[in-house]
Amino acid sequence: MPGDADGPGNRSSTGPVLGLDLGDARIGVAISDPDRRLAVPVGTVPVGRPPGELIAIATIARERDVAVVVVGLPITMRGERGTAAAKAEAFAAALRAAVTVPVELHDERLSTVEAERALAAAGTRGRDRRRVVDASAATVILQAWLDAHPRNG
Repeated sequence: MPGDADGPGNRSSTGPVLGLDLGDARIGVAISDPDRRLAVPVGTVPVGRPPGELIAIATIARERDVAVVVVGLPITMRGERGTAAAKAEAFAAALRAAVTVPVELHDERLSTVEAERALAAAGTRGRDRRRVVDASAATVILQAWLDAHPRNG
């Protein structure tokens, strides 16, 4: 949920933010500009393959000098937390041990649906769309987080 996790007092207000959309096969990755106005897709990280998704994401966070990592939290349309939300919460907890920046959870309801619609509208079809939907969903999640946390100035 917005603001869920480390809390506003611990959130750095400068620097890029990394957004993640957790999937069973891939984790979609997006990043914001340093001014935190726009999210753009980075790509995907495979799940369950060496060197491990936590290490890969920690490496991306360090190399891109991110200030916050946002993990999509799959809340049901009825506002309930199911198995997928529990997995996201566990992943965020493990990621907090692997990175030196705050890790927050953000409600991701309909992010994949929105990403699919945008890709379809852009003419991306079939296998091409499946390849980029995870990164696009991460971009949707991150942009929603950015919009919910406007910068002053």
